[in-house]
Amino acid sequence: MVGGLPPSGRPSGIRKQGLRTLDAMVSPPQSRPQPASPRPVRTPPPHVRRIRTIDFLAVITVNAVLILGMWVRHGGITLLGSAQANLTALGQLTALLGTYAALVQIVLMSRSPWLEQSIGMDRLAHWHRWLGFSCVTLICAHVVLSTAGYALGDGSSFFGEASTLVTTYPYVLMATVSTALLIMIAASSIRAARRRMKYETWHFLHLYTYLAIALAFGHELAVGYDFSNDSLAVGYWIALYVVVTACVLAFRVGHPLRLLMRHRMRVARVIPETRDTVSIYITGRHLAQLQTRAGQFFKWRFMTKDGWWKAHPFSLSAAPNDQYLRITVKNVGDGTGAIQNVRPGTAVIAEGPYGLFTAALRRTPRVLLVAGGVGVTPLRALLEELPGGKGALVLIYRTRRPEDVIFRNEIDQLVTSRRGVVHYIAGDVEDGTLVEEPLSAPSIRRLVPDIGQREVFVCGPLPMMDALRNSLNTLGIARSRIHYERFALL
Repeated sequence: MVGGLPPSGRPSGIRKQGLRTLDAMVSPPQSRPQPASPRPVRTPPPHVRRIRTIDFLAVITVNAVLILGMWVRHGGITLLGSAQANLTALGQLTALLGTYAALVQIVLMSRSPWLEQSIGMDRLAHWHRWLGFSCVTLICAHVVLSTAGYALGDGSSFFGEASTLVTTYPYVLMATVSTALLIMIAASSIRAARRRMKYETWHFLHLYTYLAIALAFGHELAVGYDFSNDSLAVGYWIALYVVVTACVLAFRVGHPLRLLMRHRMRVARVIPETRDTVSIYITGRHLAQLQTRAGQFFKWRFMTKDGWWKAHPFSLSAAPNDQYLRITVKNVGDGTGAIQNVRPGTAVIAEGPYGLFTAALRRTPRVLLVAGGVGVTPLRALLEELPGGKGALVLIYRTRRPEDVIFRNEIDQLVTSRRGVVHYIAGDVEDGTLVEEPLSAPSIRRLVPDIGQREVFVCGPLPMMDALRNSLNTLGIARSRIHYERFALL
């Protein structure tokens, strides 16, 4: 026992305090459903071949080479020579590559199940972020290089030429608006700006990406370098836009609607867990047909007056079963407080499942699970699916205060039935309730002496996960044996 929690049951006062605090939010309080047996894990047939990361990168690279080849075929290299010609030629190339980067980043976050199941939404979001900044850089370079090139050719000033282009060239005004939108979106994604912005606001701004690309398409058709007297190039670029549009419509619109019609999900119960956390039980038809595993998450839309347009990622806090799906929501702002007010009977639209944070990643018989706060939810679900054995499972659950522990009874029962070990750590070094940082390398070594033989699954606040990865690196744990997911979605 670590951190001063009671030896059994919930931390003292949680149940009573939680019910009293949340009575106003959940009316009337619901009784907790009986635990359901986890659904047997389904593995894909051996003949089903998933897309590999290298396959996807190869397709992206081949198309980039084709675009470069078409630029050369259309005389791009032969244009090089004078300063004016060099600027204009480079402006053309950066425009082609910037447009292509914009289309690729939309595909990355189209929520394609093939890409997500092979690469993982966390890595896709990381690629999307940096490709987005590259796209904006290329488009801005196109604007500067092309304007400077035309200014040299016309013998005018840079800003005078920019004014002429906007007011006289076809679709340049639309392209200017498109560029401004892309710059705005990139600025909102800088970490300092992102921290000051609500999730809903940040997400809404990113929807302007579609408008920006649509506006740029008219400019590309009218004056784009690859669209001059080459029907093959025209067909190629139109095909790219059609494929990207089809991906967005199929996976961002069609897939959620298909799940809605097939499963007809609704809120069944809302159960207080702690003073600021509730579990929401969701029922529906044919839940056995959902291809989901413990550790995965969905994007949930609760069809209320103010919440139907907001989608929030929440992982399952219980292993999938044929009776209900359970998520657990902590009030951290960004609409989570309103979700806790949802009433039984409310319709739910789910998008997913997403994530590779499942027991399929396990390659060793011994596992360490590390949870921080409400990050325990996917790990609580994983406890039901991971095999047991004496000492095979170790869970470290880190919270600020004893009363913040969620699922204490459930975790104790699951760990005991699997002959595992659980360490509850509550407190903070800064306020003197802990003597040393509990997730430092020496602390991990003391709690888990055989850490070198284990794989690690971790979920919690980003600073905690970063600190733990540094500790595990100090202990010599390979990156391939550390599994986590940030649930980053657009």
